[in-house]
Amino acid sequence: MPDNTRTTTTPPSSPATHTMVDGGAGYQLPVFPFVTPPELAGAAPRRYPIVIVGGGLVGLTLACDLATRGIAAVVLDEDDTVGVRGASSRGMCYAQKSLEVFDRLGIYERLLAKGVHWSVGRTLADADEVYSFDAKTASVSAQVPFLNLQQFYLEWFLVDRIVELGLTDMRWKHRVTGAVRHDDHTVLQIDTPAGAYAIEADWVIDATGANSPLRDYLGVPIQPEHGTDRWCICDVRFKKPLPAERWTWVAAPFNEGRAVWQHPMADDVWRLDYQMAPDCDPERVSHPDVARERVRAHLGEDVEFDMVWIGPWHYRTQMLDHFRLGRVLFIGDAAHAMSPFGARGGNSGIQDADNLGWKLALVLNGNASDALLDSYSSERRAAAAENITVTKRTARFLSPQSDVERLLRDAVLSLARTYPFARALVNTGRLSVPNRYPNAAGIDGAGESRQNLPVRTPRGPTTLARYSLSNGTRLLALYFPLNKNDATAAQLRAHQDKWPLLHIAVCAPGADLDDGGAFAEAPGTLLLLRPDLYRAARLLAPTPEALDHVLAAALAQPLETTA
Repeated sequence: MPDNTRTTTTPPSSPATHTMVDGGAGYQLPVFPFVTPPELAGAAPRRYPIVIVGGGLVGLTLACDLATRGIAAVVLDEDDTVGVRGASSRGMCYAQKSLEVFDRLGIYERLLAKGVHWSVGRTLADADEVYSFDAKTASVSAQVPFLNLQQFYLEWFLVDRIVELGLTDMRWKHRVTGAVRHDDHTVLQIDTPAGAYAIEADWVIDATGANSPLRDYLGVPIQPEHGTDRWCICDVRFKKPLPAERWTWVAAPFNEGRAVWQHPMADDVWRLDYQMAPDCDPERVSHPDVARERVRAHLGEDVEFDMVWIGPWHYRTQMLDHFRLGRVLFIGDAAHAMSPFGARGGNSGIQDADNLGWKLALVLNGNASDALLDSYSSERRAAAAENITVTKRTARFLSPQSDVERLLRDAVLSLARTYPFARALVNTGRLSVPNRYPNAAGIDGAGESRQNLPVRTPRGPTTLARYSLSNGTRLLALYFPLNKNDATAAQLRAHQDKWPLLHIAVCAPGADLDDGGAFAEAPGTLLLLRPDLYRAARLLAPTPEALDHVLAAALAQPLETTA
């Protein structure tokens, strides 16, 4: 149960018209106005190209992605605010790949200004540090390794950006009450304050979360597996000076030997997440008086603090067999749910949107067949399966399920105090990284994500993600010449009309694109990047014929259609 303490959030500068509402103790949320839809205002019925059901983190990310590509969508959300009333803190740790996506969408600078970025994590057993890392050491991205920010702020910024782009029809207080799927469209039944109506869509995206009603309406089965862990979040504001780092206790002496996470967030708030006994009473452990005693034991008797928000939680694991059902696509928790260990929950959904957006844009523009959307399902389902496996291992480390598992866990912690080899076995959450996708058609170098490098172009400095988007929803071919007399790029460009979905740039000082050496590709190499900055191929001594082959694989098209 939430605490009744009031604190004030700092509202972001916002062009979107809204009022404010109490989003649960400590947080104020924007309220967006209900607007009577055209279907209830006498307009003739029409079919929409894309309807996204669910205006949460993942649905908004996809809508914003599509808008940056010039694709209009309708977003239906049953509420009229961001976050969740009474539980608005929710997700808060965003990994570098997600931040790279938000750089392309145009909101990264706002996130960076509002949130707290970090790269150092420390793991402790009792009072001893047994493992630490600094994610910055392996990063060449323009974005920071991790940024902590209450989820409702991120959703708020996405709404503002969507309004700014002007293509998306945001329909607040629109609750979907039924769905009927046809071969070439889906009909949704919708309830609103002004009455009920039906809407037709060529493509429907289910972004309604783990408890998706749309799955039920369409008869899509899913089998949840509930975790035995119980946790209690305490969002707390205090003045004790602490570094902007992630601290994790595997066995905290101040929490009865159970795990604890400690993260800084915006507005000088800290996320303190406490593992509870499996048989605990959620109402009791989240009672304000009980939670205060827990925080006091953590911070020390002499530290004054304010409780901002309290919430118990547990997780479940579930995944659909297929993320595509004809012209309905499932995204985020509607497609898969997992424990949030390692920040693999919300970040996984954001990267679903990153994978799906450019593919939908190509299909709607007639530049690719809908077979390309099958690759969304195969790639992101493989990513979800990997994330579920990783988070399950973390759960077993934090909550051993047998005496043998506990003996092994405790042995790892004991050895890690002295021996470096054991520190890699300490598992308090393998942090979210871009998943590698199945290698399409055996293409060399396909399936790996590239970091969003700062680059220099004739139009000035930018990032790789923005540079890619500035050339439209096209694949980006980066050629690394053998020398200044290498004519390969010119030969490829002479045939560029064959590939309307390709932009060719040269990575050399004084040419179209210069990364300052961060790509580290061998001279004579062509690197083919998808719009989501995943490698589609790496070609040595590229020829037009070889490029035809890898483009066909990347776009899920027969080879002859690239000509």
